[in-house]
Amino acid sequence: MSDNSVKFTKDNIDLYFKELSKEYKRLGGRNIPVEIVLIGGAAIVESYGFRNMTTDIDAIIPAMGIMKDAINRVGDKFDLPNGWLNSDFMQTASYSPKLLSYSKYYKTFNQVLNVRYISGEYLIAMKLKSGRDYKNDLSDIIGILAEHKKNGDTITMETINVAVDNLYGGMNKIDKKAVSFINGVMENERYEELYDAIRESEQKTRSVLLAFDKKYPGVLGESNINSVIENADKKSEDKVSVRATLERFKKEQKPTKQKTEINRDER
Repeated sequence: MSDNSVKFTKDNIDLYFKELSKEYKRLGGRNIPVEIVLIGGAAIVESYGFRNMTTDIDAIIPAMGIMKDAINRVGDKFDLPNGWLNSDFMQTASYSPKLLSYSKYYKTFNQVLNVRYISGEYLIAMKLKSGRDYKNDLSDIIGILAEHKKNGDTITMETINVAVDNLYGGMNKIDKKAVSFINGVMENERYEELYDAIRESEQKTRSVLLAFDKKYPGVLGESNINSVIENADKKSEDKVSVRATLERFKKEQKPTKQKTEINRDER
């Protein structure tokens, strides 16, 4: 587990896609339009305002040799890390072959590269499926809910249930802790107040994992991440887990009409 110093923003993501379309054309794709579907952080950066950067670009990418070569050429040109644009998530539980059907059109670059993205309740469904305390999954859920509510396009539990059902076959396919989390958040509805508290907890959790990985290189993996977090919680009076923070927030905070501003910076 490591920190990635490269920051992808809405402006430079568009720049890299423009360059990608040029390289794709040069390599022979002039008459073969392709489609990329953004998910995760990149989709949020492109379609929402509460988060303005991500550290990599996850997408559904066509399995074509010239596309892979074009991605590598853009990476070399701008000194980007290997995998700056990748489809690794397709090997995880959050991937569903139905994602393309629920994607939205974003932009076409140089007449050959069509970019689409996942948004709204379908991003929430994906992040519930992932449910990682050490990434931005849970704060992103709250950020999406807050922005939709602010814009008068409130996402309801019913629409989230439909999205989860469409992608994964129902809430029974989602981890119980993630289901408890979304139920608690939807009942509370104080999204903007919750955002900073949950984001801070995610950062603390990530710091714990980075420290563990530094002390025990090569030991940390998906199979033991949760136990490392739980052990850190047991040893600390200041609980680091997102869910512990949510429970504490419920107990300590009283309902208020005053709303705080979501911090737009990705920390």
